[in-house]
Amino acid sequence: MTVHTPTPAQRPVLDEMKRLGTATVRELAALLELNPETVREHLKELEGAGLVDRVGKRSGGRGRPEVEFGLTGRADRLFPRREGEVLRGLAEHLSSTGNEAVLAAFFAEYVGERRSRALGRLEGLEGRARVEAAAAILTEDGFMAEVREGERGPELALCHCPIRELVRATRVPCRLEVDYVRELLGRDPGTRTAWIPAGDASCSYELDVRDGAGGPGRVAE
Repeated sequence: MTVHTPTPAQRPVLDEMKRLGTATVRELAALLELNPETVREHLKELEGAGLVDRVGKRSGGRGRPEVEFGLTGRADRLFPRREGEVLRGLAEHLSSTGNEAVLAAFFAEYVGERRSRALGRLEGLEGRARVEAAAAILTEDGFMAEVREGERGPELALCHCPIRELVRATRVPCRLEVDYVRELLGRDPGTRTAWIPAGDASCSYELDVRDGAGGPGRVAE
């Protein structure tokens, strides 16, 4: 999901709200030395972009209670994060200390939690319909999957790797990804024609989308 990029004028509003947790128009106007109407307009636009939400009301003494605004989970993506760096370090540590099996077990369980729900959505689907539905599920998982026409026929392209930092440290997720794709398709994906770790723009697999068709073989790891 694309996150709205705040304008240079809106960014200080988000930064101040991050520091405060929640804030009213009057608080933000005072802290940023802006006209309340200007702050109100920024909040309106940020609310429309899904970055700010109304979280309650606060009594300010005399007069009507003031609306409190807070950041949404989507806005949190605009601030520095280091999960990928930390997870990559953890994966490298497990691999270098002979504990990669722990990592494999974790990912197997992680994929397993989604497997039964995903397969339930694919029940009864075959051929192109199943491939399209599998691509939709993989997109929900963060892979930006799409079915496209390749040089030798239809391909399933995973255009984004949501765990790229981990893949830099270990190929365990890649092996499990292939197994997961195989289960979603109900057959082996075909020859892998592109691979993100090799510098390609996607991880892509040739497909045979005929109803009831079998796959042309396992993907080389």
